Amino acid sequence: MVSSITRTQGFGGSSASEPDKLQKAIEGSLAPNSISLPTTPLFGTDGIRGRVGELLSAPLALQIGYWAGIVLRSYTANSGSVIVGQDSRNSSDMLAMALSAGLTAAGLEVWYLGLCPTPCVAYLTSMSDAIGGVMISASHNPPEDNGIKIFGADGLKLPQALQAEIEAGLRGVAASTGVSNCGRHYSRPELVGSYTNALTQSLETANLQGMKVVLDLAWGAAVGLAPSVFESMGAEIICLHHQPDGDRINVNCGSTHLDILQAAVREHNADLGFAFDGDADRVLAVDNHGRQVNGDYILYLWGHHLQQKQALPDNLIVSTVMANLGFERAWKQSGGKLIRTPVGDQYVQAEMQKTGGMLGGEQSGHILCRHYGITGDGLLTALHVAALVQQTGASLAEMVDQSFHTYPQLLRNVRVEDRHKRMAWKECQPLQESIAKAEAAMGDTGRILVRASGTEPVIRVMVEAEAADLANYWTNELVLQVQKYLG
Repeated sequence: MVSSITRTQGFGGSSASEPDKLQKAIEGSLAPNSISLPTTPLFGTDGIRGRVGELLSAPLALQIGYWAGIVLRSYTANSGSVIVGQDSRNSSDMLAMALSAGLTAAGLEVWYLGLCPTPCVAYLTSMSDAIGGVMISASHNPPEDNGIKIFGADGLKLPQALQAEIEAGLRGVAASTGVSNCGRHYSRPELVGSYTNALTQSLETANLQGMKVVLDLAWGAAVGLAPSVFESMGAEIICLHHQPDGDRINVNCGSTHLDILQAAVREHNADLGFAFDGDADRVLAVDNHGRQVNGDYILYLWGHHLQQKQALPDNLIVSTVMANLGFERAWKQSGGKLIRTPVGDQYVQAEMQKTGGMLGGEQSGHILCRHYGITGDGLLTALHVAALVQQTGASLAEMVDQSFHTYPQLLRNVRVEDRHKRMAWKECQPLQESIAKAEAAMGDTGRILVRASGTEPVIRVMVEAEAADLANYWTNELVLQVQKYLG
């Protein structure tokens, strides 16, 4: 619990006795017409994300902070506080401070954590009297990107209806309710300790004694926590990319580039390895043979463990349209049930709340287990996977080999810089005709998923088939169509 969180002396801020002209000056600086916004929606599947200096800037972050504060305040009986954290990107300090200025202009207290994982912000928000939380991060994106993720008082990502209210304010189609005083900014890095305690307590009596684990921290948000947490549980660790580095975050490392981790696991004869993304809300594993273990396998293995303990209601796992057919069929053969959602952990989370599901996630490594947490958490997942390997006495490679075989699945990202073309890809008739042709050719032996990314300027083309040559052929055909008509 975070019951020990109390207000302390901060810096900045002002009192309710300030002249009205100060507040008028603040509101004048927040005029929505002072910045240029794209005509397409600002909020994607994971908050507002884009290239710094193009979409994201300090003036925009200031206005997001202000309007987020106005919206959050309208749904609570008191002014409360907002918990803010960030990853290691060079632009994160700038955006965090601008956002904090907007929040304090909306009359709110800001509790600033500094460098920390996204799930740390979500956890502390849910376990305190905060009315919301904000994480400055672009997750797995390259260093030149950044993003703003907003959480409600429950620690869950802000509902789309409230996102729409914030965007309405940014676009000048909503009026401020007025603020009688400015808030204050408090530096609270010590609160992160409550989150790390919750991580280790979730393992109950389990430990990682005798295990050798390689951690790829992607130069990002987990660098200050993951090594100490794994060591406290008794593991011997080897760390890669383990300093905060805004120039190199996610560059050829972390959960999107596993080569170095795979080589390190083999070189050190480790039991397993884990690769986090820039904000540590997702993780991929590598087994003792150096093979990738993605989110589908993590869900299957963790689900089987919970199933044996009779701790998985209806034997239900919630995943997305990206989940491999091999995983789905094997889980159903074991008596399980799988529900698919659109891509995005917020959709998985919403379906879990709707159905009472306790385990869900994405192939990319966002895993949510409601027994132990409220949001996708890479560190929590890694600790539990390691503990599961320790408890079973089998190697991770043996556990994977005994689970299921994946269907060949190819995913290609095609860069489409034009945001309007990217978001309106369904209106491209030649591409739609090619998709229909491919689906007819494969029948029930495969499937196709084309979608615009909600986090990057790309169209994602995924083809899955029983035969690898079919998946390869149709992937190439569809990629060519996207490049020809949208690129």
